Amino acid sequence: MATSRLWYTKPAERFEEALPIGAGRFGAMLYGAPDCELLRLNEDSVWSGGPRERLNPDAYEGLLEVRRLLREGRIAEAEKLSFRTMQGCGPNMRHYMPLGDLSLRLTLPKGEITDYYRALDLENGVYSVSFRVGGAQFRREIIASYPAQCIFMHLTADIPFDISASIDGRDDYFDNNRVQMHEGIPYLEYDGGSGTKNGIYFACAVSAQTPDGFPAPVGNRLEVQCTTDVTFAFAVRTSYYHPDADCMTLARRDLTEALPRFWQALLEEHIADHRALFSRVRLELPGSSALPTDKLLAAVQNGDTETLPPLLQLYFDFGRYLMIAGSRPGSLPLNLQGIWNVDMWPAWGSRFTVNINTEMNYWAAEVCNLSECHLPLFTLLRRVAENGRRTAAEMYHARGFCCHHNTDLWGDTAPQDLWMPATLWNMGGAWLSLHIMEHYRCTLDTGFLQEYFPILRDAARFCADVLTENAAGQLVTCPSVSPENTYRLPNGEQGSLCEGPSMDTQIITELFQDVIEAELVLGITDGMTDELRETLHRLPPICVGKHGQIMEWAVDYDEVEPGHRHISQLFALHPGHQISPRRTPELAKAAAATLERRLSNGGGHTGWSCAWIANMYARLLDSTQTLSALRKLMCRSTAPNLFDMHPPFQIDGNFGGTAAIAECLLQSDRDGITLLPACPAQWHSGSFSGLCACGGFQISAVWKNGALTECTVLSTRGGICRIYAENINISKETEQKIGIRKEADGFIAFETVCGGTYRLITE
Repeated sequence: MATSRLWYTKPAERFEEALPIGAGRFGAMLYGAPDCELLRLNEDSVWSGGPRERLNPDAYEGLLEVRRLLREGRIAEAEKLSFRTMQGCGPNMRHYMPLGDLSLRLTLPKGEITDYYRALDLENGVYSVSFRVGGAQFRREIIASYPAQCIFMHLTADIPFDISASIDGRDDYFDNNRVQMHEGIPYLEYDGGSGTKNGIYFACAVSAQTPDGFPAPVGNRLEVQCTTDVTFAFAVRTSYYHPDADCMTLARRDLTEALPRFWQALLEEHIADHRALFSRVRLELPGSSALPTDKLLAAVQNGDTETLPPLLQLYFDFGRYLMIAGSRPGSLPLNLQGIWNVDMWPAWGSRFTVNINTEMNYWAAEVCNLSECHLPLFTLLRRVAENGRRTAAEMYHARGFCCHHNTDLWGDTAPQDLWMPATLWNMGGAWLSLHIMEHYRCTLDTGFLQEYFPILRDAARFCADVLTENAAGQLVTCPSVSPENTYRLPNGEQGSLCEGPSMDTQIITELFQDVIEAELVLGITDGMTDELRETLHRLPPICVGKHGQIMEWAVDYDEVEPGHRHISQLFALHPGHQISPRRTPELAKAAAATLERRLSNGGGHTGWSCAWIANMYARLLDSTQTLSALRKLMCRSTAPNLFDMHPPFQIDGNFGGTAAIAECLLQSDRDGITLLPACPAQWHSGSFSGLCACGGFQISAVWKNGALTECTVLSTRGGICRIYAENINISKETEQKIGIRKEADGFIAFETVCGGTYRLITE
């Protein structure tokens, strides 16, 4: 397989053309001008301010009155009262901010710039720029090294050149830069923070080394003169991770430990670390392209169908690259922009929005064999659960914990914003907790499940306590909303606050089933299973409405915006598993009608929504509509650097699109593994390797002319493997060798041992 790369023949002029590097905790966007490499820096814990106390002391009394008003149909009064009594005090939690700008300015010979090349090697995690000027070749390579916890910039040329480094902040927010000497070595130091008593303090250090020594301090810059080979290094530490340490000393130590090792050793260490994750999975789709990435994207946007498979293959690899670069053990999880935020006041605060966006960021983690990259989400979930227990107790008089539709690095769980379609939705903690069993089912790591089971159980306890009985005797959430939609009553009145939106019931159903399954795995008998089973029987069923659609609310209201970007009522289809063409064909038909209604009214107009629709169609086994959604994602919501555009840039669509491509090739749940369930006809031949499935299985497959020809199963935990593929015919030799049995539901099944590899050849 050729190295997967994004490449261009000109520098970036704007953020949506720049290229990202990252090592989980920190990263940068790189622009590639010949005479000045700009690194727009980020560190994932650089947020505004410190933790806040925002719970409304009137919340519980307001809750009881809001419930009464809703049951009497007095929606406008209920919504007005809810914002007076239940909103956060004040309405906003902390927001994510950029770190600063690092500039490397070169003195170039006179002449025209030729042979310009800028690339991001996804397989090796290396950014590079090369060009010719004045008869000489100039080269630069930049990496964000997770092992060394530094960014390294290596610049070389055929002739000597001068270069200077400077660093500064944005919008003058409590920062400072200067050059300091420590033990004879000059360091460019840059520090600052939010300027509040308990806010985040950051400290950055930059230094350099050439074969001849160190740079010279000049003003607040570092300068190297007459060199053909120089390596700069950047490090950052913050008080969020090191509350009791001298962060500047730590940043300087990162540099003094790394720079003496020289560039080649640092590069090899970084590539080995990156490839250990990236190379686990391979995807080959038909076709190829020699076009630069921006031209390849433009070709697809102009209707060229032949270039779509190679673009989607590149997009899939880019999504995995972003996961590795933006989410590593020890870092915070990916926020609305991953880690790559250019604005002091980013859209929606670049927070963790947990009514879909943060969860979507991790849809591809397990199937794409990046379980380690999933772990930062659980670290944040611990903090959310800790704070959310108080929120549950004070706002709802409930056990367990809850979180509303946003959180921040401090795990704030109080209502966010003053926006009725979103603010008072309290299922964020429940949805996040579903990732616990998702991680377990793919890894079968009982130690992990044992560690996080108390959080899973507490999420269910909150849901059990907050449910109230409706007029039909069913148990529903109240008050709540269907994120972030608005309905219209027959009298023309509009509302968002309601009793029992479908998504809430679907999330709770999934959560209760997860707790029951986890207790069985762990051998826990605490009575919780009986309580949850009894409650499950009293939840409303998934209902079909007057348009043949899955109902979004307990009452069959019409949407004010029929093409709304959120399709919350189909949570049960994806990422949930309650709607399936094989198990629930009538509900699957209604889900298809729901998508058709959304799309016919302009739905899927944002990047992440289009990606969600692609995943949903893949679950419906509709390869044509899945490919249509992926094409739309490329044509309407993808920037030249392949970043997803909401607009503006919002990274969830990248991960949602990556997950959708994987869903076309492999789906797995409690029933088993389905191969090529929604593989588009345009992907007539291809292969993949290393995708992960429930049960601890790693799957590789080859298909030709739309038919599976070979499948290899690596069993990491042993146990029974169940596989389904359309018209699968396993050769007699394979059947006898592996001991395959054919089951009534069309699956084949066979016993595996831990570490065993099983090659299935079709006839």
